[in-house]
Amino acid sequence: MIEFELTEDQIALRDMAHEFAANEMRPKAAAYDQGHAFPEDVMRKAFEVGFLTCTVPAEYGGVGLGDLDTAIVSEELAWGCAGMYTTMMANSLAFTPILLFGTDEQKKRLFAPFLKDMAFASYCLTEREAGSDTSAIKTTARKDGSDFVINGSKCFITNGGVAGLYVVFANSQPQKGPRGLSVFAVPRDAPGITVGKVEDKFGHRASNTTELFFEDVRIPAANLLGREGLGFSVAMRTFDKTRAAVGAAGVGIARAALEYAVEYAKTRVQFGKPIATFQATAFKLAQMAMDVEAARLMVWRAAWLMDKGKPNGKESAMAKCLGSDVGMRNALEALQIFGGYGYMKDYPVEKLVRDAKLLQIYEGTNEIQRLVISRDVIGPIRSR
Repeated sequence: MIEFELTEDQIALRDMAHEFAANEMRPKAAAYDQGHAFPEDVMRKAFEVGFLTCTVPAEYGGVGLGDLDTAIVSEELAWGCAGMYTTMMANSLAFTPILLFGTDEQKKRLFAPFLKDMAFASYCLTEREAGSDTSAIKTTARKDGSDFVINGSKCFITNGGVAGLYVVFANSQPQKGPRGLSVFAVPRDAPGITVGKVEDKFGHRASNTTELFFEDVRIPAANLLGREGLGFSVAMRTFDKTRAAVGAAGVGIARAALEYAVEYAKTRVQFGKPIATFQATAFKLAQMAMDVEAARLMVWRAAWLMDKGKPNGKESAMAKCLGSDVGMRNALEALQIFGGYGYMKDYPVEKLVRDAKLLQIYEGTNEIQRLVISRDVIGPIRSR
């Protein structure tokens, strides 16, 4: 039996996340977007209500949200401010390899600091020459007795300058190519770590994004997640689990764009009547509303599959791709409806355009999502 209703707990969760986004995030979103300061005050409140540890299981002291619950929260937080959403959910992204591949001891040890006080984590995969192509990762982890010694660099790392824990992908068996990739939990205070420049970004400006440099960073073998050579599988399994939330963020932006556009179109008068009464505008709003509903259902299905332990690689790629594309389209349509006002920073829609764009790029570009989807759709091809 198919159900299209949220549970009472999920409705309460959605309402709580929406209230937080409306009261704590939106009033400060423009100021943090225009400046370079980290939104520490908002993040401290986010920690207090559990958003920074929302995916940590309850048995380890976290909130223990499932994937559908996380998607519901992500939509509301991105509706409030996509940059602040990214800061919060970067923790969940970094936690996911630990959740999926960490031992019970590792989970207890690594999650504990995040439950005591506000803290951040970073997922460290991307390098200057290795984005979608993980086989090109140059960072190495050389075995030295009971330790690993990490050398290399990472770029475009969310929370890089504020994180207390880095989940680092490095090649521990270079002779095996991509099959030599491994994953390590690296504490920020390990000697040899240097935080590079804070990136001056087009959008998501409330989030901290930096380069990281690792020079002879020594960590114990106890911080290896899973086993050596499992890194590629860790990355793919992680993205299968987290991409629905990125799609949900796109839905949050798309919904915000629709709401702003409807409000403006009903009050903006041209040729003696509100522009919402003109068919050209009304049809734009209708399409925006349809796209929000369709993308949300795709996101929820992908997240539901993960909660049920079912394969969702194709569906998570679809959810991320469709959700972020809809976020981009709706933001652009809202800007068009606002006309010249939409292009000005005095109005909120130009920020939505800038924020929506990143969702089409991070956690795998939408071109990569289409590649994943197409391989599943086409299946094996026999050579003649």
